[in-house]
Amino acid sequence: MRCHYCDRDASFAPELNGVRVGLCETHFREQFETLAETEALAYLRQELDVDRAE
Repeated sequence: MRCHYCDRDASFAPELNGVRVGLCETHFREQFETLAETEALAYLRQELDVDRAE
């Protein structure tokens, strides 16, 4: 799979509702940083209970 933003090999391929988007490491980091600047990341952390200790 190729990156959605450039022609490099995708390192990540997140999927939602059957749609996969390839992202190289650079573009994955850019998208993650953009998410971190919104409330979306806090929402995901809460929904996934990321901070839960097992």
